[in-house]
Amino acid sequence: MKIAQAIGFEQLIQNLPDYYTEFDRDTVRRAYEIAAEAHAEQKRQSGEPYINHCVAVATILSEMRMPADVVAAGLLHDTVEDTPITLHDLRVKFGDIVTNLVDGVTKLDSLPRVSRSSEAEDSAEQVSRRKKQMAIEAMRKTFLAMNDDVRVVLIKLADRLHNMRTLGFTRPEKQKRIAQETLDIYAPLANRLGIWQIKWELEDLSFRYVNPEKYKEIAEQISDRRSVREEQISDITDHLAQVLRQAGIKVEISGRPKHIYSIYKKMMQKGKTFEMVRDIRGVRLLVADVPACYSALGIIHNHWRPIPGEFDDYIAAPKDNFYQSLHTAVIYDDGKPLEVQIRTPEMHQNSEYGIAAHWRYKEGGTKRDAKYEQHILWLRSMMEWRQDVNDAQEFVDSMKTDVFEDRVYVFTPKGDIIDLPAGSTPIDFAYHVHTDVGHHCRGAKVDGKLVTLDYVLKTGQRVEILTAKQGSPSRDWLNSSLGLVKTQRARSKIRLWFKKEDRDQNLTQGREMLEREFRRLGLNEINLETLAHQLDYKNPEEMFVDLGCGDLTMNHVINLISEQETPLEPALIASAPRSEPTSTDAVSVVGLRGILATTAQCCNPTPGEPIIGYITRGRGATIHRQDCPNVLRATINERERLVRVSWGKPTNTYPVPIRVTAYDRQGLMGDISNLLTNEGVNIVDVKVKVDKAYEKADTADIRLTVEVRDIAHLSRVLTRMENLANVLDAQRLRNI
Repeated sequence: MKIAQAIGFEQLIQNLPDYYTEFDRDTVRRAYEIAAEAHAEQKRQSGEPYINHCVAVATILSEMRMPADVVAAGLLHDTVEDTPITLHDLRVKFGDIVTNLVDGVTKLDSLPRVSRSSEAEDSAEQVSRRKKQMAIEAMRKTFLAMNDDVRVVLIKLADRLHNMRTLGFTRPEKQKRIAQETLDIYAPLANRLGIWQIKWELEDLSFRYVNPEKYKEIAEQISDRRSVREEQISDITDHLAQVLRQAGIKVEISGRPKHIYSIYKKMMQKGKTFEMVRDIRGVRLLVADVPACYSALGIIHNHWRPIPGEFDDYIAAPKDNFYQSLHTAVIYDDGKPLEVQIRTPEMHQNSEYGIAAHWRYKEGGTKRDAKYEQHILWLRSMMEWRQDVNDAQEFVDSMKTDVFEDRVYVFTPKGDIIDLPAGSTPIDFAYHVHTDVGHHCRGAKVDGKLVTLDYVLKTGQRVEILTAKQGSPSRDWLNSSLGLVKTQRARSKIRLWFKKEDRDQNLTQGREMLEREFRRLGLNEINLETLAHQLDYKNPEEMFVDLGCGDLTMNHVINLISEQETPLEPALIASAPRSEPTSTDAVSVVGLRGILATTAQCCNPTPGEPIIGYITRGRGATIHRQDCPNVLRATINERERLVRVSWGKPTNTYPVPIRVTAYDRQGLMGDISNLLTNEGVNIVDVKVKVDKAYEKADTADIRLTVEVRDIAHLSRVLTRMENLANVLDAQRLRNI
């Protein structure tokens, strides 16, 4: 059977790296022939032959100057999953390397599909949730694959890049979901691997679908000024080249391309319009070696005035992803700023292709250089906690914080540099230094001054941990609402400490924690058996143990309850008529179209709680909590008026009465007000009563009505409020 040649294949062969041997080129050709035959009957959503996608992925890998085995695996990456070809077939034809790479990519993609029968049986919300969970699990597999063979992840990135280039052929809702996932996960992953060329393109392609209006606006403004900008950059590069050559420095100068998403981020970070950031111009200088980098820097600073605070030396102190370059900014002849990057050709190659640039090909076989090994060791050290996290969502969230976020560099008292994710606290620092230092941490000094344990560390600060001989971790450290611990590395070590505690102690502690939280939030009718099953536990005792040792967080429990439309319904409404719901602004009333719904003042239900409606003459349906005393006391005749209701499309906020008990002090109300403001909470009403005591401290009884989004939001607010100085208790009022 003769297979038509795919678009771009001849171009791929012509542009293969120069170091490829004839055997390497033959490997790529054979991989193409097998892939073309296997995918012969398959089409993409655009209608083009599927093999075109395989060739495009291989071309991206070739442009990254990857080995022939990797390019061949790029051509074959979908054959085992989507065609009759097996791993055994590939091993016979290509050997272990290509086969293992294809197997690695296949394992990343091989997840349970949502069958049509299950889609028909389940609600749209359940199907959507399942698809989201599968996507998260796919990301977790991708991250874990980095530790086995980073080349598998490079193939995955190339696959995602071509899918983003052709995303216009998919449904609009799918476009936005995939684009947001790419912006959140795959672009930062490319950045962490140092592959800026792919990072920038993924960001711009994603931004086009995530925020199309802003993308189009910036793109049009860039296009309108392109000719003027190119003329300016041309004049600047000519002038710079002349100055440097007169000083005896051979240089290659180019204008730095402007990326739409990076412009947008700069606009958001600086709070400026496009007009205010468009004058930021950049050039890149490539010189022969490191001494020439510093010589060029000195000449530029002698000719033009450097802008204070805009110089970064990433050659002497490389970024955590091994990026090296000199960055500076000067005031050019026209009085406008000019950004300059100075690096060697090798540094430029590393910045464009990151970890992919560290393969070296020499006579006698393929060898990976020391920088590559350093990069792999660095990635593994950042993910040393991975074995302690089984939950896919938590794993992905941890990757975002510990691996993808920007870094801060702080010093120990001895002057050693500690590399931490941005937003890290003294506790994160303590656990990074040593597990025992973390366990015994009781306070911290930053630059010689005492700070709180939730203090956010900044680059350049000197941190000293204050320890106690008999100290141990606090369970509050695992409460994400308090912001005491940022990194998964520290959380894993804290959890491990609590796991070693007695099981009965963890069970008791977990039960008390959950009961206290439910009591504080006014959730008194939660079925613990049902809740445990929803969290994938056999019984509540297992749930309590994991809560006690920190494997299960209170935030996870509350978020689950908040997400349930009508969670954990009691038997009270079992006999209520069932039919399709009709939505009002805040709730859906089953079986009644267009009925007015108002919340009951006796129990003030909050979104996420089990609710029930009571038909009132002239006032439509009054919405009560299902455990409201007035509902529970309803007579048989009154129960006939009860109707099933559920929370509909959420409004912005809901008023909730809360009570704060504290020892009175100056500034107490100011601290409460500032906290609520920072949490985006509006205060509707406030009443303060202070009981004067002769021997003990005065006690303040503060009644607030605040507007929150849901139960999870309320839980966070109450937790942070209880962490304020002098506050004894903060809880929701069930009845007012």
